[in-house]
Amino acid sequence: MCDGIEPRTLSLKQALEYYVAHRKEVVIRKTEYELRKAKERAHILEGLKKALDFIDEVISIIRGSDTKEIAKKNLIKRFEFSEVQAQAILDMRLQTLAGLERQKILDELAELMKVISELEAILASETRIFEIIKDDLRQVIEQYGDERKTRVFKQGLGDFKDTDFIANEDTIIILTNDGYVKRVDPKEYRSQRRGGVGISGVKTREDDYVSIFLHTTTHTKLLFFTNTGRVLKLKAFEIPQSSRTAKGQSIVNFLELGKDEVVQSILPMGQKECHFITIVTKNGMIKKSTQDVYGNVRRGGIIAINLKDGDELVHVICTNKDDDVFLFTKLGKAIRFEQDEIRAMGRTAGGVKAMSLKDGDQIMGMAGIKKGDEDGWLLIATEKGYGKKSKLHHYKVQRRGGSGVKASKVTTKTGAVVGARVVNKESKDMIAISQKGNIIKVDIKKDVPTLGRDTQGVKLMRVAKGDEVASVAVTLEGEDEE
Repeated sequence: MCDGIEPRTLSLKQALEYYVAHRKEVVIRKTEYELRKAKERAHILEGLKKALDFIDEVISIIRGSDTKEIAKKNLIKRFEFSEVQAQAILDMRLQTLAGLERQKILDELAELMKVISELEAILASETRIFEIIKDDLRQVIEQYGDERKTRVFKQGLGDFKDTDFIANEDTIIILTNDGYVKRVDPKEYRSQRRGGVGISGVKTREDDYVSIFLHTTTHTKLLFFTNTGRVLKLKAFEIPQSSRTAKGQSIVNFLELGKDEVVQSILPMGQKECHFITIVTKNGMIKKSTQDVYGNVRRGGIIAINLKDGDELVHVICTNKDDDVFLFTKLGKAIRFEQDEIRAMGRTAGGVKAMSLKDGDQIMGMAGIKKGDEDGWLLIATEKGYGKKSKLHHYKVQRRGGSGVKASKVTTKTGAVVGARVVNKESKDMIAISQKGNIIKVDIKKDVPTLGRDTQGVKLMRVAKGDEVASVAVTLEGEDEE
């Protein structure tokens, strides 16, 4: 046996032997304790039984004694009671003592003698002790047993991947303008009614704000597209999970970014069908490439698009062969055209013109819509917390390069458009996050009204002075049940 001091590495057999020895000691000590208590009770019952035989004399002695100590001595002297028996008799009220029922005492004493005999038999037999250990284990199996979680194979299973040890579950990726990133459990955000102030979603520095808010899964491969036109990759689970109020960690701990280079768009790969990866720039240039072009993204990143001077990559999405491209701008304009109008290009190409922009306007985002789809809505959110849905049939297909149509009435009251998403009947909640990190989640069907294109919408989030809505995300039915 181990002396309990020196650390040792045990085989499975040795570990089981130590466990059985420990259980044996536990059973013995438990049985010895129960036997001691049973004998103590039986001893007192024997004293009470004897007292009942001379109850009148016992009561007379007690009444005739000046103190309890004198009464105890007199009882011991007269009836040869033990100290414990005499004390038990004196601890009872005379009324109770006089009312004791002989048969109850005899029955309890007989039952105790059987228990004492059984406990002594257990201590005298190692076989009985091991039977108790077996019974205890059977009870544990019945109460807590479940199906085996592992399988045993005769041959090796090959190399393990990182994802084999990570649960594939919903997660939210949050990236701030200053480059702090974190991963959060979606269940930390409960649904609220529209018009609320939301709850704190990330603790940022005073001059920092949230720029990207993405709903994905932990196993998903993420492509990070930067303002300079480069792309880098990372698995979602490689970003440490934090609480919703945590600041997060600098993204340069995970990606090799250059000076003044920031992540503008994060594209989750493999969550849905993706024939093309389509990129749009701030000044309205667009290009699409087949997914295999980005099949071997190095850790240090590769070029995704060649940009003209003064232009920046803004947004990246997956599009399919039967999709239309939907673009929206900061000043509330939108255009929809067939993605066939853009030929597939190489990774280093600069793209073609997607939309003509007025001075002061710029592309804010992009979505892919299935050709002929008129049943969904375009959901728009603005800086000051206003938002709405408008039916997709209000946005007719145009030629690429046009100026588009009005999608939202932009005023000083609403602020510029900061986010837009194409939603459908499967869409559940809109999650909006402000620059200072407050988050609100509202039901798209119940709380976001359907209005015309040339309207400003309603107040979806009450934004504090000096704060603005920074980004929006959409969850689907069943993705993050509370």
